[in-house]
This record gives sequence, structure tokens and C-alpha cells, in this order.
Amino acid sequence: MTAAYAGIPLDRPLLMAIVNVTPDSFSDGGERLDPAQAIDDGLRFVSEGADIVDVGGESTRPGSQPTSPDEELRRILPVVEGLARQKVRVSIDTRRALVARAALDAGARIVNDVSALRDDEAMLPLVASRDADVVLMHRRGLPENTFAGPAYVNVVDEVRQFLLDRVAVCVAVGMKRERIALDPGIGFGKSVAQELELIAGAGRLGDTGYPVLIGCSRKSFIGKLTGVHKARDRDPGSVWLAVEAARRGAAIVRVHDVAGTRQALAVSMAMR
Repeated sequence: MTAAYAGIPLDRPLLMAIVNVTPDSFSDGGERLDPAQAIDDGLRFVSEGADIVDVGGESTRPGSQPTSPDEELRRILPVVEGLARQKVRVSIDTRRALVARAALDAGARIVNDVSALRDDEAMLPLVASRDADVVLMHRRGLPENTFAGPAYVNVVDEVRQFLLDRVAVCVAVGMKRERIALDPGIGFGKSVAQELELIAGAGRLGDTGYPVLIGCSRKSFIGKLTGVHKARDRDPGSVWLAVEAARRGAAIVRVHDVAGTRQALAVSMAMR
């Protein structure tokens, strides 16, 4: 594993806080339509221990419809600018080069792309030319078709190979290896059993030498396991899975409950 990611030492699991500025995200849609509220929440998450604040202006939940680039920009730019002005390390969660470019210009430092830089052909040269950090996520299909795709024979090995193939493409266009993190795409077209396999297999993904990001906070498979149907009520299961993912080898966990996850991770680290 690299010694640092996005300038942050990897001597402990990093916390990436989720700040969605959408009306239709599966858990917190509609909560931050006012940029001032989104900025306040991002700053609060940093005060609670977040290392990175991930700002997203397009929902990628199963069944969601694409957002226009203009609307995505309208949603995210004031928030990225406001947080970056406060020296927050901002990640932009987008599939579009137009949005990523504007966010980087506004002060974002990381591009978090659920398509692993595949949906927009301009993404690869943009990220390479800007020397930005990047998160490459595994995904089959598209949100609007609920990520339909072929079945897996061995989900950990297949996701691992997909991500390494994408790394090779990124390095070929000039990206630095130390700028790359890998995300197996929990909640994107996998069964409950496969989600659990990927979390358990974080170490197998991490032995590639790249930091692994696990984002399972409040996702539907937790509801299927627990019978808790409201996404916002799934924080206890989400915190437990974040700790387990870190124990299994994840370098970064993407979460809604920053304070609770930080506390649980601290206790877990002490126990180890």
C-alpha cells in the first residue's frame, strides 16, 4: 500500500464524508439543496474527523435518471468552492469531465468516478493533465437499468482484475500510481452475498498496492440483512461494516455518520 493518499498518511483508516446535494439520493436526498447547509455540514464533518468531504450532484442509486451537466454544476460548484475556501480536502463525485474540470478549478483535489473514468472519454486526459487524485470504482451497467450485467463466478477476483485493468489504462495516459485508489463498488449491481464477499476481500484488493475505498454506508443490502427499511436508520450496521472493512484492509471508508465511525474505528484500532 502507498504511504499516503491525497497527501494524507495511511497510518490509519481515512474517513470520507458524504455530502450529496441532490433531491433524489437514496439516503440524504433533499437535505442539502441550500449550498450554505451543505457547506455547514461538510465543515461539521471535518470537525468530527473527516479527512475528505465527497460532494456529489447526481444520484447514482439504482433506477435513478441522469442529471444534466448544467444542473450538476449548479448544485456542486458553490459547495466545492465554499469548502475548498476553508481548506477542506474536497472530492468531487462525478462521471463527467465538464463537472470534474469545474470542480478542480474550484478547489477539489480528488475525482471520485463511479464509472472508473469510462463514461466520459474526456475524463482520462483531464485527470492525468491535472495530476489529480482519483478513485476508480467497479460498476457494471448504469443506474437507470439498475446496473444489470452478467453474473460473477468469483466476484472478488473479477472486480480486482477489472480495477487493475483500469489502473493500467490510467498509468498509460500518464497518471501517477500514488494518485490512484480503488473502490469495489458496494451496492452497484451485486447480490448481498457478493457485497459481503467484497468487504471481506478488502485485503485481497489492497494487496494490489493501491488504497482500497469501501463505501457501504446505509446501503440497501444492510436493510436486507437487518430488516431496517429506512436508509437513515442503518447507521449502526454501517458503522460496524466500516470497522470490519478497515480491519480487513480498507484504507478509506466513505460514510454518512462521521463521528460514530471515527469513535468505533478508534476503539477497533486500540483493540488491535
